[in-house]
Amino acid sequence: MKLRDLPEDRLLDQLLSRLSRRKSVAAAAGDDFLVLKTDCVVEGVHFFRGTNALDVGWKAMMRPLSDFAATSAVPQFALITLIVPEQTEVPWVKELYRGLRRAAKRFQVSIVGGETSSTPGSIAISVSVIGLVEKGRAVSRRGGKAGDDLFVTGRLGRALKKKHLQFIPRIVESRWLTDNFSIHAMMDLSDGLGTDLPRLARASKVGFKIDTKKLPLTRGANINDAISEGEDYELLFAISPRDRRGLQQSWRKKFPDLPLTRIGSLNRKSKIENRKLPSGYVHFQQSG
Repeated sequence: MKLRDLPEDRLLDQLLSRLSRRKSVAAAAGDDFLVLKTDCVVEGVHFFRGTNALDVGWKAMMRPLSDFAATSAVPQFALITLIVPEQTEVPWVKELYRGLRRAAKRFQVSIVGGETSSTPGSIAISVSVIGLVEKGRAVSRRGGKAGDDLFVTGRLGRALKKKHLQFIPRIVESRWLTDNFSIHAMMDLSDGLGTDLPRLARASKVGFKIDTKKLPLTRGANINDAISEGEDYELLFAISPRDRRGLQQSWRKKFPDLPLTRIGSLNRKSKIENRKLPSGYVHFQQSG
């Protein structure tokens, strides 16, 4: 069996189920949970040859920070692993690190070290981030309940035109959400609503139903773009319908320039409804 024959989520399930984990993996330091996240950008997958190095550095740092937003965590330290061909221009690498530093500074993250390696292949940058989240504010994708409203921040679709290189993770918004409301489940939309929403539903052991006509579209995008393209890095979260009105009113006052849209709800498992949603990006299974 080749990687292209195995969906990414099934591959991860097979790999992660064999890992040995101490009980302290999810343990806390004082009143906070320690949060670790690593992510990467690869030439030809997340950016293409000729892309501005400053933008590549920005995206490389912001991708793991978007996962911090998904858990309402506060990032603190970062490690950078740079893998580049030996013929790479030094000015390009310096500009890349300028983008990394600029992104880190946006959220007061200190870059404290890393590693470099040559490669005969494509450029790759991996960023590992360490931070904290308070026990009472930690959110995962596993807590959704049947009947919950589903909301997304911002607008979806056509991110590959520009936004995916210059997006700002919704850390400020997620911290506000968990400070003011009980968020049952949350994740960031990196692989597209069509891939990420089913992930949240599976983790929460529920089904879902969305109204595609209500999806908040970026100008020029269509419904399929919003569902399948990915790279939006907006928040998708589940919350009790009892909080709907208060959430919407408070959000408009706090973030008047950022849309918040109810796109549907979670329900009891329904394979028929879930199959109606086209898939988003899946690693190892995309054609060139």
